[in-house]
Amino acid sequence: MAVGDYHLPYTSTPFEGPEKLLEIWFAPSPVHVPDAHAPKNGRIGLRNVPQQVWEDMLDIVKCKVLSVIEGEEIDAYLLSESSLFVFPHRIILKTCGTTLNLLGLPRILEIAQNFASLPSVYRCFYSRKSFMFPERQLGPHREWKDEVSFLDAIFPNGAAYTVGKVNGDHWLLYLTTPGQTGANGETAPSSPDAFPLPPLQSENEEENETNQTLQHVESETPVTQDYTIEILMSNLSPKAREAFFMAPPVEDAPPENPSVIGRTLSSAIGISDLFPPHLTTLDAYAFTPCGYSSNALLKWGDGVEDGHEGEGYYTIHVTPEAGWSYASFECNVPLSTSSSSSAKDIPDLYTLIRRVVDIFQPGRLSLTLFISNVDNSSAEDDEGETAVEAAQRTFKSALTAQRHVSCSSSDSVTSHRGKQSDRMLYRRTDKISYRFGGYNLAFASFECR
Repeated sequence: MAVGDYHLPYTSTPFEGPEKLLEIWFAPSPVHVPDAHAPKNGRIGLRNVPQQVWEDMLDIVKCKVLSVIEGEEIDAYLLSESSLFVFPHRIILKTCGTTLNLLGLPRILEIAQNFASLPSVYRCFYSRKSFMFPERQLGPHREWKDEVSFLDAIFPNGAAYTVGKVNGDHWLLYLTTPGQTGANGETAPSSPDAFPLPPLQSENEEENETNQTLQHVESETPVTQDYTIEILMSNLSPKAREAFFMAPPVEDAPPENPSVIGRTLSSAIGISDLFPPHLTTLDAYAFTPCGYSSNALLKWGDGVEDGHEGEGYYTIHVTPEAGWSYASFECNVPLSTSSSSSAKDIPDLYTLIRRVVDIFQPGRLSLTLFISNVDNSSAEDDEGETAVEAAQRTFKSALTAQRHVSCSSSDSVTSHRGKQSDRMLYRRTDKISYRFGGYNLAFASFECR
């Protein structure tokens, strides 16, 4: 993660905190993978791929596995540069720094075919915030147009978008829509042979208030509900950054375990309480001399208004150096825009935003909510407020109004950082809503008043 000198407020070598996020769906849902009705040790699809195979793929990307937590539905890999999440039917690869995220894509396609009998792609998403230091990137990540060209060479039905100010903070998105050739609308990618790789063997050798509505391609609504909230924060306050610098090691003392330090830090600053602890399995890592990463698997259902149940995740990554401080939060658990009734519930969207922002105290932040259209259909039919409209309203109320919201699931009045009256207030600088084939997006940017 971020590497620096504990005795200095920043280092001479900038670190790129904003991540590259690649998400590939090989089927609409877990029930659509070939071995859905014949699990091996309770695992199906991509979750049967051996860890070593994923590690070999990550060598191409230029990052390493630090630790893994295995859930009932998801495997969460904590990486030297961010995270990898493996579901039965899809994979999420999130990497920061100068990693070569997209160069792992051809290998991922091979792995899915050889180890899980998934030869085609249902949908692919690639997104990232604008880089702080684009000149330091390598390969296709040097420029957005190069990343788009790389993806276009693999997928015949992709589309690229820039969301937000081109000369300010913005968010870049590439997505494909389901094709017409497969039984589930899969797209057969162009041959990965265009990107030569070592041979792979399967173990089964046997305030710019823009409202842009884009009608990209009308397509079948995904079977599985899809919801992802991201909070991308920069210019963290000195007080918030301080916690993520590790004290110099004591001479002759045995080295401390970075995972233990990470969990202790998570508890001390409130990360462990973002969601109810009894529903959360947290994996955290504190980097030396500075930096932090965590993955969490979440049981959800109680407190979610539509009654869905399942296992989700959240992930946090922090680069604390003064010159390029950055923190990201991402979660795929659907959050209500109505108030939660108790500390035992999954928090509502308003509460979660306040909890995250209280911990990191950013000078600037962007929020994105990417949500499948199925979650908006009923509201649109009734001419009521859509999920995206409700999210935009919640973004603004959470960040621009001084209100009482607990800092943790314990519902304490005083936060880990200070009293309620010390909370930072923001003004909104961008509000943009998009409609794609099968998905809606809410994007908003804020800066400290």
